[in-house]
Amino acid sequence: MFCFRITTLLLLVVTSTSQVGAKSWEQCRLWYDEPASKWGEALPIGNGRLGAMCFGGTLEERIQLNEESIWAGPPIPIDNSAMRGALDPVRKAWYAGEYARAHELLQSTMGERISPRSYQPLGDLRLKLVGTSGPVIDYRRFLDLDKAIATTTFKIDGAEYRRHVFASPVDDVIVVRFESDRAGSINLEVALDRQADYEVKAAAGEQLIMSGQAQHGGKHRGVRWLASLRGSSTGGEVRTETSKIIVRNADAATFYLAAATDYNRHQPAQPLDVDLESQCATTLDRAVKKGFAQLREDHVAAHRDLFRRVSLDLGSANASGIPTDDRLSQVQLGEADPALVALYFQYGRYLLISCSRPGCLPSNLQGLWNDKLEAPWNADYHLNINTQMHYWPAETTGLSECHTPLIDFTERLVPAGQKTARTMFGARGATAGHTTDAWLWTSLIGNLQYGMWPHGLAWNALHFAEHYRFTGDQVFLRQRAFPLLKEVSLFYVDYLSPHPKTGRLVAGPDTSPENLYRGTDHRSYSVSMGPSMSQQMIWEVFSATLEAAEVLGIDDEFVAEVRGAQEQLYLPQVGRDGRIMEWINEFDEPEPGHRHISHLFAVHPGRQYNRLDSPELLMAARKTIDYRLAHGGGHTGWSRAWIINFFARFGDGPQAHANVQALLAKSTLPNLFDTHPPFQIDGNFGATAGVAEMLLQSHIQREPPHGPYEIELLPALPAQAWPTGSVTGLRARGRYEVDVAWENGKLSTAMIKSHGGEHFWLRYGPIRKGFHIKPGEAVRVDAELNVWPR
Repeated sequence: MFCFRITTLLLLVVTSTSQVGAKSWEQCRLWYDEPASKWGEALPIGNGRLGAMCFGGTLEERIQLNEESIWAGPPIPIDNSAMRGALDPVRKAWYAGEYARAHELLQSTMGERISPRSYQPLGDLRLKLVGTSGPVIDYRRFLDLDKAIATTTFKIDGAEYRRHVFASPVDDVIVVRFESDRAGSINLEVALDRQADYEVKAAAGEQLIMSGQAQHGGKHRGVRWLASLRGSSTGGEVRTETSKIIVRNADAATFYLAAATDYNRHQPAQPLDVDLESQCATTLDRAVKKGFAQLREDHVAAHRDLFRRVSLDLGSANASGIPTDDRLSQVQLGEADPALVALYFQYGRYLLISCSRPGCLPSNLQGLWNDKLEAPWNADYHLNINTQMHYWPAETTGLSECHTPLIDFTERLVPAGQKTARTMFGARGATAGHTTDAWLWTSLIGNLQYGMWPHGLAWNALHFAEHYRFTGDQVFLRQRAFPLLKEVSLFYVDYLSPHPKTGRLVAGPDTSPENLYRGTDHRSYSVSMGPSMSQQMIWEVFSATLEAAEVLGIDDEFVAEVRGAQEQLYLPQVGRDGRIMEWINEFDEPEPGHRHISHLFAVHPGRQYNRLDSPELLMAARKTIDYRLAHGGGHTGWSRAWIINFFARFGDGPQAHANVQALLAKSTLPNLFDTHPPFQIDGNFGATAGVAEMLLQSHIQREPPHGPYEIELLPALPAQAWPTGSVTGLRARGRYEVDVAWENGKLSTAMIKSHGGEHFWLRYGPIRKGFHIKPGEAVRVDAELNVWPR
């Protein structure tokens, strides 16, 4: 009888969800009433590997192109073995208060930072509409997030022109379709070019071929690449002419672009021996044979398979009739636009789908999109929060597959990380510094303030643990997560050393990412012993390792070693002013509003500080963030996004919402890209994760690793700002899918569907109840968490 009832409820909820989704999909558009005048106004498309920025021009259009693996090359940083011998002298000097001496000893042992060695653009596709000269009217360009298609429409001389651009994940091509409602009115000149280091030639079959090698003025020669563009038309003619494709008197024209490189993702130093031109030709042959209509249909279906898993309606009046940049301007003037927040949330999911599909490289600092030969920070993989932030929404917003590029990439870092652990630290296991790139190096490099931080691999390893918590995939846990956690834990066991006074194990020499403290000599320093973030991260890694070992039935000498180290681990303290101490000593802070808020790692993305296990530390963390913000914190886009997640974990909906508003008002470009400044995509993903955290949390687990997770509904809902709304398809740890609806700022109904989990606690406000359902079943509850209808 109970099972029949649950099945009936599931059918009812699915019907409701589809109705909510239809409304949500209609509003999933960015649109503008004029072309982009600069890159930060163009609209992004991508299939994980190929990307483009569409400017939406009329007589002349620029589509800026990217391919994920086009990186300038060696030499790359190498491990400095001198660090291994300096560790103990640095520790002794630091404990003695000789901070300048400690820094002097350590700086000379850092690896060399070699820059620029940048991720680079593929080039530009340029389309010139000729034979018409009248004024342009009825202009509009838009990005349909639900279809992943960028469209531009306008009229000239009474003819309506439409241009559609998409990057197919099915057929691995970028497709540009030019149409008109007047027969024979499409006359185009189409070209490929690049800023430097390329050549273009026309080839048989109405195509252009552009090729080159990523480099910086002849230095750092890296990945070789080739792009091939093929044109076809309905009516009229298509031909090549020197370095252009010419279209005359066509009813419609379609262009297919394929790209290939010699990048070897498993051994980057050994380029692939491939015929790039033949590889592109094969891809184009398949695409052209399939035809535009089928390409488009397959592309949309593949995209929606991921995108439509989650819908969000924040219950506001439909403002989609106002251009997106105008809506953003109104928010900057203090107006509220909940629908824009919902759009921004879905845009973050769209961007992750577009730049991080299975089999691809992970999202870099700019995702997939970059127009500069020397990108800011080389558009590399910053492992001291930025890269990880890109993947915060992957599991919670139903995009678990999009997590796999980071997982795959992290495993490829392990061999270099093992060498770095041995060479620079004399340690077992594996480690990585604060940054890396497509060449898979792990050395600690550059200035101590940013470079002396050996936790990049460990932070990534926690993503393996999270992937398991959401999916319950024990094969993944045994074959991939536990081996990496073991490597990282072994490094930590050897890297930790006893504090000379307490005997507790502390990390170091180390830093609190990019921040400084003031020593007794009133000078600023970065290197310390036992900074709070490091201690918190090590606690999380040890906990994840021990939980995985228990699930897998492993209890050997290694597990005992980790257990013993965690029992002796120094834990961060609360200072005299009630804040979490960032360092092991209570130092003055030269920059109290610093963008990194590293010592709250245990609040988010960690789970050590929570209201169940450590309410007093959560209170101290709240004082910490309040102090940071009072002194100018959150001034970069990604930092503001992190703050949204903190306040969500604090259960403070109004403050979480205030920081969502601040992110839109202060750190968002017209195309809704996040800006540091300059553009960095991490804030887009961090804010998307933050909105999900405001509506659903599941990080608290009772008696891990086997105890049930606590699923909390609307833990940080800003009731006044979003009084009515709904979300469908969010994921919770323990293998659950959750739909929630609320009215007048209070829960109305929720549905929890099991994708494998059987026991969970459900919480809404002070109400908490336990549930037991079978995999595949669902339960629907009312505001009192009673099963509904009864």
